[in-house]
Amino acid sequence: MRLITPMRDLHVDALMKLGFHVSISGAIDRAVDRALELGCDVFQIFTRNPRSWSSRPLREGEVKAFREKRRRAGIDPVFAHMPYIQNLASPSDEVYGRSVNSLAEELNRCSVLGVPFLVTHMGSHLGSGIDAGIDRVACAINLALDRSDGSVAVLLENGSGSGSQVGSELGELLTILDAVDDERVAVCLDTCHAFAAGYELRTPEGLAETLEAFDAAVGFEWLKLVHLNDSLGGLGSGIDRHEHIGLGEIGDEGFRLILHSRLADVPMIMETPVDGRRSDADNMRRARELSAPSRQRAHRSLRL
Repeated sequence: MRLITPMRDLHVDALMKLGFHVSISGAIDRAVDRALELGCDVFQIFTRNPRSWSSRPLREGEVKAFREKRRRAGIDPVFAHMPYIQNLASPSDEVYGRSVNSLAEELNRCSVLGVPFLVTHMGSHLGSGIDAGIDRVACAINLALDRSDGSVAVLLENGSGSGSQVGSELGELLTILDAVDDERVAVCLDTCHAFAAGYELRTPEGLAETLEAFDAAVGFEWLKLVHLNDSLGGLGSGIDRHEHIGLGEIGDEGFRLILHSRLADVPMIMETPVDGRRSDADNMRRARELSAPSRQRAHRSLRL
C-alpha cells in the first residue's frame, strides 16, 4: 500500500469542469484566449513542439502574459502534456536518458508557467517485459522529480492496451505510484484508452464494474484528471484512436453515464479529432447536453 499522503492541497471541488487541449500556436498565452472562446472551465496545453526533443526557452514576456491572462480568466486548474516522442519505459539507454531529461525539463517549464499538473504517457517496454518497463517508468519519474524543485505533479496516463504499453492494466498504475518516492505524482484516466484496454463504460453495470476496479486498484484519491475521449476502436481493441464525443464506440449513452458518474467530480479534458465533422465548440456543446442534470437521478448508483 502507498504510504505517502495524497495531494489533498491539489484537490478540486465536485463542480464539473470541462475543457479542451488547446493550441499554443502564435504564443503560449493565446491558449488562454482559445480556452475562453470555447467556454472551457479548464484546459490543457503542450508547452512546446510535441514531436521534437528540442524546445525553445520560455521568454519572460510570454510567461507573464500567460500567467496574467489565466489569472484574469479564472481558469483553474490548467494541465500540460508531455511530448509524444518520449518513452519512459524504453530499454534503450539513449532514448530513456533523453526521455528523463525531457520530463525534468517539462516539469520546470510548467513550474515557470504556474501549471500545476503535467500528464505523461508511460511508454512501451518494447519487449523487455512489463516488470522491467514499470521499473524504468518509476525510476524515470523519481529522477525527473529530483531535478525539479517546484510543486508540479506528474499525472500517469493509462494506456490503451496496444503492443507493449505500460500502464494499460489499472494495477500497473498503483505499482508505479508505490515505487515513486515523491508525493508529486497522481493519475489521469483516459476514457478512450480504458475502453480500448477492455474496461467497459457503455452500460450502468459495466461502468460500475470499471469504477470499482479503478477504486480497488488505484483509489479515487489519486485521480486528478479525466481525458474525456470517445474511441474509434471497439472494446478491448487496443486501438488508441480518439473520436468525437458520442460518435465512436463508447457512444452517447456511454458518455451520459460517464458524465453522471463520480468521474465528473474531477476536471475533464477533451482531446477530440481536428476534422470537418465536428468542431471543438460542438463537442463542448454535446458534452454539456449529455451532462444535463435531469438525467442524474437515473444514474446516481454510479457515484460509488
